[in-house]
Amino acid sequence: MRATFLLTTVGAFLFLAVCLCAQDPAHNPAEFEKKARQLRETAIHNLEPQAAVPRAPRDGGVSEKYPWKHGIVSTLFWIGSAEKGEDDHQTSAWDPQWQVHYGGIDDPNPEKRHEYIPADFTPRQNPFYIALPYNDVTNDGVTKPEAKVIIPWFKEAFVQEGQSVCRDRWVAIRNSADKVCYAQWSDCGPFQTDHWQYVFGNEKPRPNTNDGTGLNVSPAVREYLQLGGTDVVDWKFVEMKDVPRGPWRLYGANNPFTRRGTVHPAPGRTPADGSSNPNAAAGEAVKDPEPKSPEAKQ
Repeated sequence: MRATFLLTTVGAFLFLAVCLCAQDPAHNPAEFEKKARQLRETAIHNLEPQAAVPRAPRDGGVSEKYPWKHGIVSTLFWIGSAEKGEDDHQTSAWDPQWQVHYGGIDDPNPEKRHEYIPADFTPRQNPFYIALPYNDVTNDGVTKPEAKVIIPWFKEAFVQEGQSVCRDRWVAIRNSADKVCYAQWSDCGPFQTDHWQYVFGNEKPRPNTNDGTGLNVSPAVREYLQLGGTDVVDWKFVEMKDVPRGPWRLYGANNPFTRRGTVHPAPGRTPADGSSNPNAAAGEAVKDPEPKSPEAKQ
């Protein structure tokens, strides 16, 4: 903009000079033109270098509605795990038959996995799952009083007392190489179920015996992001409409991107029980998914 202004000004000056020379015979046109050209060259020489201001990089295409939680220690957990005498994760905070509904043990051994799922069966729930240390429902099946205040989507998602509005919500997880994976919130932990100040606020995870872990990730998440058993990631909540295409949209009765009453097994694979309707085998009713945008269609 500054360069254009200066060049325009010099051009106008030359134009006026020519006009004046034509009106004043006593004036030396050659000398005047020489000085005018010197002025133009000086103006161009003094121009400041023009550099485009780079735009701030897009956040990996991830929606900015919710903030990132930075530098969170993550650990691996899986349905059916049994380590150090802890809960074997046959159940979750929201599903007393989690392993049954999933279809089996989600073995993290790479030799027993194929394309982010167990090699010997097709899961009936989304293999991309995580756990966070908060539960919006008490052990007595009552919605916690703070839930309606602290959970951003509570009002729009609440159905009835004692029914979680956190279960199966989507999150984005980002590794140190800025690769992003998407998963559903399927269990509560590690260690705690009441730390809403971290999950929905600005606090860091509370100290614990597992390096201050604040996020548990499934084998599928670990594989996609190439995480170690314990690693450091960023994570954030995302809306369903902001979840892009990927392997996290292929499987599960709890996954709104799968077709009603079906999963999408890889070629040659069948649901865990061999039935054509894995959701019926799981004993769960399937709700119609939310309306899909054109880009969400498979």
